[in-house]
Amino acid sequence: MTAIMTSPDELVARFVRPDTHVHLAMTPSRPNAATYALARAFAGTRSLTVSMSAVHSAAHALAMSGAVREMITGFLGDTYPTPRPNILYRDVVREQPFRVEPWSLLSLLQRLVAGGTGQPYAVTTSLSGSDLCADKDGLLRELPDPDGGETPLLLAKAMRPDVTVIHGVCADSRGNLVLVPPVGEGPWSAYAAKEGVLATVERIVPDSVLDRYPDRIVVPGQRVIGICEAPYGAHPNSLGTSGVEGMDGYRDDYEFLLDIARRGNDIEALAQWHREWVLQVDGHAGYLDKLGARRLRDLRLTRPPIAPKPKPAPQTATATERAVILGARVIAKSVLLGGYDTLLAGIGASHLAAWLAAGRLRAAGKDVKICAETGVYGQRPTPGDVFLFSREHGAEQFSGIAEVLGGMAVGNASRCLGVVGAGEVDPLGNINTCVLPDGRWITGSGGANDIVSAVDSIVVAVASRRRYVGTVAHVTSPGRRVREVVSQFGSFQRDTQDQKFHLHSWLPGDAEAAGEDVFRFTCWPAPEREYVTEPPITPAELSELRGVDPEGYYR
Repeated sequence: MTAIMTSPDELVARFVRPDTHVHLAMTPSRPNAATYALARAFAGTRSLTVSMSAVHSAAHALAMSGAVREMITGFLGDTYPTPRPNILYRDVVREQPFRVEPWSLLSLLQRLVAGGTGQPYAVTTSLSGSDLCADKDGLLRELPDPDGGETPLLLAKAMRPDVTVIHGVCADSRGNLVLVPPVGEGPWSAYAAKEGVLATVERIVPDSVLDRYPDRIVVPGQRVIGICEAPYGAHPNSLGTSGVEGMDGYRDDYEFLLDIARRGNDIEALAQWHREWVLQVDGHAGYLDKLGARRLRDLRLTRPPIAPKPKPAPQTATATERAVILGARVIAKSVLLGGYDTLLAGIGASHLAAWLAAGRLRAAGKDVKICAETGVYGQRPTPGDVFLFSREHGAEQFSGIAEVLGGMAVGNASRCLGVVGAGEVDPLGNINTCVLPDGRWITGSGGANDIVSAVDSIVVAVASRRRYVGTVAHVTSPGRRVREVVSQFGSFQRDTQDQKFHLHSWLPGDAEAAGEDVFRFTCWPAPEREYVTEPPITPAELSELRGVDPEGYYR
């Protein structure tokens, strides 16, 4: 029987013990109400092992509380309005505030699939050739590619958490749990859980209701050991309902997310947020009271979103805008020459470049599908909303990580073009998004390692001598499949994957010569061969980009 509890705090108190391995399921609707309850219940114990695909926004409560001993994840930082480091994780290499075992998004899911299907290990083509292979309890050994390919296979131990925590749309008394796509991990972390699933839901409905929606049940009740109602339990993240039982979904609370991100460089400001929103509220009910009925009502998907307020912008393009526009040019040309039909973009300037390129290609009669790693195929971005994972964006299909990052990228390698960013990138195309030379944490791989390990890829990153380095401090994504690197003053190419990148195109600006820009903004070799001159950024290109990003988050 599934136990029905009265609140997330009661659910955690009943089923989670010190030393439990808790997995927080990755869907666009994060189990944030339960995450806060975990932070309150285990504050200061440093006793939990937690696994989750990405630690950001509300999940910072776990770091602030001191509840976690070890975190198994693919990302630690912030994602809105732009991906960025958070001071909480600056010293995770020194196991503060907890020990971190970093993975990529797909390899973490593959371990859960192995656990959920009763296999002792997963086979993955991710991670090979990267420093993510170091110090892994879950990695076993490397195998040669049976087809004679150049990418070795890795065996990774199956992951079986004690309990998995999920936030769903609704459930019945039998524990049957409804999720609405995109579903991220889907049911796999539920099947992998040794003891079962703890579910928070918007509403517990009569059994007869879900008897009418058998196709909406993603996690069967046999796997669910405890449930409770937690309206807006994914806040500040979003939740879609597809109108199940007349329930309204809600969008991401950008104001709340932005407030967290702005505190990300100040420990005391984050501590104040933690006290205000986690410790000094009376459970989930108190959290909702503090948010207020009007704010919650305005987040409903049935209400029009608040229009973004355009910010004053310079007449000429900024460095970031030039990189995005040049990136869009390179992506569009690569699609036409390489025959790609799918773009899989990482979050950041790279996804804006992919959006612009796809729009131009579509206008020219070439339909290329934009995919997002959480389970979005054929994405149709809404102008004015720069968040890659926004529920406002349309799509041809919503599915999950396995379908998109696995099926559309790794399983579609010859037809998919990856577009990613970089914290550091070297002349061999190796990318670092994990650890800076002084040991400070950046953000982690997310899905970037999976993309760059499997498909031809383009890097879009504003150049500086701290970013375009001679040798990266950490190989998060090996550079063998990187085809072009795009900066704010031009792009770099190479003839073979064993060679170093050289300047291929140059956008004239303040510098009198291309070599001056390469020396000023990179630690890469000066140009030794001919390059092409990029045409100037046009007013139409700049207007198009600022129509997508009117608030100037990418200026």
